[in-house]
Amino acid sequence: MKLKSRRGSAGDEESAGADAVGSLIAPLTPRKDCWWSSALLKAITVLLVLVTGVLIGFAASANISRCYFYTPSSSSSSSSSSDHHRHLQVGGDGDDSNSNSNSKTQQTQQETQGGSSPSPPSFMDFVHPGSPWGHTMSDEELFWRASMVPRVEEYPYQRVPKVAFLFLTRGPLPFARLWERFFRGHNGLYSVYVHALPNYVLNVSASSPFHGRQIPSQEVSWGSITLVDAEKRLLANALLDHSNQRFVLVSESCVPVYNFPTVYEYLVNSAHSFVESYNIDVPQCAGRYNPRMAPDVMEDQWRKGSEWFELSRDLALDIVADKRYHAVFRQHCTPSCYPDEHYIPTYLHLTHGARNANRTITWVDWSRGGPHPARYGKGSVTTEFIQAIRNNGTLCDYNGKPTNVCYLFARKFAPSALGTLINLTTTLLDF
Repeated sequence: MKLKSRRGSAGDEESAGADAVGSLIAPLTPRKDCWWSSALLKAITVLLVLVTGVLIGFAASANISRCYFYTPSSSSSSSSSSDHHRHLQVGGDGDDSNSNSNSKTQQTQQETQGGSSPSPPSFMDFVHPGSPWGHTMSDEELFWRASMVPRVEEYPYQRVPKVAFLFLTRGPLPFARLWERFFRGHNGLYSVYVHALPNYVLNVSASSPFHGRQIPSQEVSWGSITLVDAEKRLLANALLDHSNQRFVLVSESCVPVYNFPTVYEYLVNSAHSFVESYNIDVPQCAGRYNPRMAPDVMEDQWRKGSEWFELSRDLALDIVADKRYHAVFRQHCTPSCYPDEHYIPTYLHLTHGARNANRTITWVDWSRGGPHPARYGKGSVTTEFIQAIRNNGTLCDYNGKPTNVCYLFARKFAPSALGTLINLTTTLLDF
């Protein structure tokens, strides 16, 4: 309405100006030598009116544009704040032009209102994304984001390799106090990630290494592909931190049998990953192969192993990025097949056999038979028992040389064993 009224006035002025010129020259007798002066005056008058109208129109349009872009909007401000928070949570991975537009809009609004602009994510926010809790990425988005690999080999910052401890649990961590002692004094050399049931909140103190380390999770069913999905989810969240070099999967019933410096040096200096992988002709192994997996997975390529793995960063990246074999297992490895015991051993045998030690570093006792290993409580845990796990007569290879240090962790322990294990930290366990 404002534009139309101004243009209307310009038109009236043009008409009035023409009538005024006509009234002045009408009584005069036209002269041949000045008729062109009258025409020129009219043309100049019309031109001035038109230019004035155009300038007024541009001024009105610019005023409207400024109002549109600068007017504070609670919804857009909230959206921008949410996007900025998500930007930091995932380590600098923004959304797209919408996120950038919202951030710029919020910054412009704050500058216009005299406020300070938000600090942009730093480079270290990208390489060390902080707490994994709260990001809104789906599995597909998370796996894509985590599988990114730098092409430049040299790191542009002082990088200290860390060991990522991936806790797969349904709820409480009964040995959290033991692990807290294990981690104590070694900040910067480890990171912790916890996958629990979606509605479970881990109750620990703010000083605990488990505080804020739960990842966004989903329901998990024993014997199904959802266990593999949880493992990949843990790996993907840990891969967002570019300092994580080794990745250990542990359960809520798992405990360390050596102190942190021993475990750290053993893993960081290893040339291999530690994933048990074998094939024997028994119903619990070869008997679980589904011929429908061919030609992606042939019968002689089928492998089984302990679920509790340890991986280098390169192998963890490939497992998170894999869609081909994961889809085959999702479709053809039904619950009686137990994908968590077969997917990673088979995948590594097919793709990275030479880089895998083909053994586990987590001790467990299957001697009693049945679908679950033996469980040890307070009465069973003694100094001699832990010593027997450490030195059980087994020899294994480490970087091409034989060693009797084959197991760094052990399971399965009952919560009642916590007190005895805590007492052993000051003597045998040495932490």
